[in-house]
Amino acid sequence: MKKLSRILIVGLFFISCKKEYQPRNIESVSIQEFKMDSTSIRAIHVISKSEVYFAGSRGDIGFTKDGGNSWTTEYIHYQDTISPPFRSIASNGTAIFALSIVNPALLYKITDDKNELVYKEAHKKVFYDTMKFFSDGKNGIAVGDPTEDCLSIITTSDGGITWTKIPCANLPKVADGEAFFAASNTNIAIVNNTVWLATGGKKSRIFKSTDKGKTWKVFNTPIIQGDGAQGIYSIDFYDKNSGIIIGGDYVKPKENTNNKAITNDGGKTWTIVANNKNPNYKSCVQYVPNTNGKEIFAVGKTGISFSNDGGKTWKDVSNDSYFSIQFVDKNTAWLSGHHKMGKLILE
Repeated sequence: MKKLSRILIVGLFFISCKKEYQPRNIESVSIQEFKMDSTSIRAIHVISKSEVYFAGSRGDIGFTKDGGNSWTTEYIHYQDTISPPFRSIASNGTAIFALSIVNPALLYKITDDKNELVYKEAHKKVFYDTMKFFSDGKNGIAVGDPTEDCLSIITTSDGGITWTKIPCANLPKVADGEAFFAASNTNIAIVNNTVWLATGGKKSRIFKSTDKGKTWKVFNTPIIQGDGAQGIYSIDFYDKNSGIIIGGDYVKPKENTNNKAITNDGGKTWTIVANNKNPNYKSCVQYVPNTNGKEIFAVGKTGISFSNDGGKTWKDVSNDSYFSIQFVDKNTAWLSGHHKMGKLILE
C-alpha cells in the first residue's frame, strides 16, 4: 500500500510539472504595419489571425479578412453631416457595434446588410469611452464619463437591439473629476458574469459587478491620481482573481511612478509593481492567452513592453507607438494606432 501511494504521489508530481507553464523570454517583437490614412484608431475587435475590425475617428469602420493583404473601409454619417468619432467597438458574435464619444453619443449596430442606430444620447457632458459584450452574446455594457453624479453606464440584454442607461440611483457616486479615458477601449474587463471598470482623473478606482452590472462595489487603487491626465487607462483580468491595471500621466508619458498594479483577490486590493521602472505611460495592457497569467503586453505612444512574470518586471521590446493591442492566440496579436494598424507576431 505504501509503495502504491508513493507511485501515485510521484505520478501526480510529474503531471503537475507538465502543466506548469514556462513563460518565454521575449527580447523583441516582429510587427507588420498597415497604413490607414487620416484616421486615429483606438478600438479594435479581433476575430482571427486573418480577420480584425476597427472603429476609427472619422466614422470609419474597417476590416480585413485576409490577414491585412486588403482592407475594406465603410463610413457612417449621422444626418449626413456628422462623422461619429468612434472610440469603442464590440461584437455579440453576429454583429459589430461601434460607439462614438461626444455629443450626441451614437451607437451603431453594423451587419453586412445595414448600419442601424440603436442608441442615441444627447447631453453636453456625454462622452462614452468603452464597450464590451459578455460571452453569452446577449448582455453588453458600455461606459462613459458622468453626466450627473455617477458613471454613465448603458447595458443591453437582447444582443444589442436595445440599450438602457442605468439610473444614478442604482449606481455608486463618483468623486469630482473622476471619469474614464477613451484611450484603447480597455477600461472594461469581463470574466464570466463579472465586470470591472477602471476610472481615472482626480480619483482612480475599480468598480466591480458580479451580476453583469446590476449591483456594484468600489475599490481604491494606489495608481497615480489627482490630476485630470493621471490614473488608470487600461485594465485586464486573466481569471476571476488575477488582474492588472496600467496608465500613468498622459502629459508626462516618460514618468513611471505608481502607474501599474496587480491584484490576486479579484480587484479588492492592488499592489504597485515595477515602481520607478519601465514601462512608463501605457494606454493598453493585455494578458497573453494560454500563458497562465504570466505573459503580459502593454502598449502606448512610448512603445511596447513585455512581462513574463505576471507584471512584476518588464522589458521594452519595441519603440513602435500604438494605442491598443488584442491577442488572437499566444503568438499573434493585432494593434491599432494613429493612421495605422499592426500585426504582432511572436516566434
